[in-house]
Amino acid sequence: MSKEYELVTVSSKGQVVIPQAIRHEVGLVPKTVLLAYGKKDTIVLRKIKIPNIYKAWGEVFDIMKKKELKLTARDVQKEIEAYRKEKRLKMTK
Repeated sequence: MSKEYELVTVSSKGQVVIPQAIRHEVGLVPKTVLLAYGKKDTIVLRKIKIPNIYKAWGEVFDIMKKKELKLTARDVQKEIEAYRKEKRLKMTK
């Protein structure tokens, strides 16, 4: 972690520029998602990775194709809806 501190100023729109040295050290690039948390006079920014759901589902369907499962996207959606309905019924009991 960098041992040097830098001052930043909040703009009229509430924006701050993260110093270049910190961006490089943390690996911030355009479109990086940060979680912001504040309490009293402290603000914490944490880099988070949000999974690409489309890629994940694509991988699931690729595995299903390799195993020659005859499930379609519609079959999976029906199963998800049935599970959610069952879960809602349990919650109302």
